[in-house]
Amino acid sequence: MRNSLLDRFRGAGGTSGSSGAKTFRADFTASLVVFLVAVPLCVGVAVASGVPAELGLITGIVGGLVTGFLPGSSLQVSGPAAGLTVLVYEAVEQYGVAALGVLVLISGLLQLAMGALGLGRWFRAISVAVVQGMLAGIGLVLIAGQLYALADAKAPTSGLDKIFGIPELIGDVAGSGDALKALAVGVGTIAVLVLWPRFRQGAKVLPAPLAAVALATASTVIFDLPIARVEVKGLLDAIQPPGGSEFQALAEVGVIGTVLAFTLIASAESLFSAAAVDRLHDGARTDYDKELMAQGAGNAVCGVLGALPMTAVIVRSAANVQAGAKTKASRVLHGVWLLIFAVLFPSALGIIPVATLAGVLVYSGWKLIPTKDLVPLWRTHRGEAIILVVTAGAIVVTNMFEGVIIGLLMAVAKTAWETSHVHVEVSGRENDDAGAGADDKPLRVRVRGNATFLRLPKLLDELEGLPREREVELDLTGLRHVDHACEMALATWTERHNAVVKRDAALEERIPA
Repeated sequence: MRNSLLDRFRGAGGTSGSSGAKTFRADFTASLVVFLVAVPLCVGVAVASGVPAELGLITGIVGGLVTGFLPGSSLQVSGPAAGLTVLVYEAVEQYGVAALGVLVLISGLLQLAMGALGLGRWFRAISVAVVQGMLAGIGLVLIAGQLYALADAKAPTSGLDKIFGIPELIGDVAGSGDALKALAVGVGTIAVLVLWPRFRQGAKVLPAPLAAVALATASTVIFDLPIARVEVKGLLDAIQPPGGSEFQALAEVGVIGTVLAFTLIASAESLFSAAAVDRLHDGARTDYDKELMAQGAGNAVCGVLGALPMTAVIVRSAANVQAGAKTKASRVLHGVWLLIFAVLFPSALGIIPVATLAGVLVYSGWKLIPTKDLVPLWRTHRGEAIILVVTAGAIVVTNMFEGVIIGLLMAVAKTAWETSHVHVEVSGRENDDAGAGADDKPLRVRVRGNATFLRLPKLLDELEGLPREREVELDLTGLRHVDHACEMALATWTERHNAVVKRDAALEERIPA
């Protein structure tokens, strides 16, 4: 019986007997590590999203018990992620917490449909520069917003207002003792997150996020610091299933845009994370369509419970692999530990300072910005670097959905430009110096490559440089592709050019020598 239960987690290729027990022990240990990493991140993402802290834990629980049990990626761990924090915050501000469940539910159903239609693998075709720019933009807005939380101050709504309000924030903090204390706790949390991994023995026992939150919370309690703490309502009180009035909001265009943004960004982030996790281990590879359906099932359940949207989280997934996980049992068990913690120890959340969670998210936001990749990318693929920077900037200036759309349009335009290479070959010019009558023969112009409207100015410039006294025979058989705009423009130019040549020749014949 025990082996059969293990086999259900293990899937194809699993072992049995003593090897199965050894595998389960490895998964058990890894699940505890992932649980310790997940607790502060679940709570921090929820607080930053403007919803009760318990909703972050609910999403983490569903990520373990629902998504974790389904096929797709065996070692990837799902839950609330910093990548959707900005979008969720905007949605909650605009539509209210009660509407969040509808947004997440519909997003989950769309993910299920896309997975069933086999669209999961197509997310791998999204430009990496757009994804990196998306994450960088999220990171910038997240950092800008959490700087206010570091000082127990309320952040402005828009990304630009958050950035432009930083000088005023600095002035307010400098004049407030309580704000300086909260800032010290938050900065101390960031320092622990940066330095803790260097103490290898300590990092093996306690993950950096939990160590940072534990030390900051202990300092706050010991010194009785007058700073804001996480508000606790209880797990059942935090659950807000959507009602009929919330579903009526789906008729609004803005709500549909938010749903699409949830769906596309969560799906892309999850599947890119799956590709990264596959590179960390030698086990079974991810089935992208099944993984997309697993994410959709998890988000549908989160929507019914009124919780946060989920994605696969690379931080937790990497911790799972590095802790020695072998099968999906580790991520399912991590959901069990989150459930036990949320049910038995909810009051433990009430002593955590908001500033320390802000510190965790500032650090997480910084990790989303590809600082190490930008300079090498600029040197080797300048166009991709520009797309990355523009996408990130567009997210800061506008919002998540519009910023990603701008990035995708730029990527498509760049690809169209790069693939529409056109080469013009001219033959017959050797007759120019051949004496009288040689210029009666037309020039033969052969166009090769891919002719699109993007290359039309270049094409016409080259044609305009041909001798005006020679007729032209245009050969387009060497083109692999020609769009309608190019075909019409080339035909029109050739017709007009030859008409002018014939007209000038006729005029010359009428003029006596």
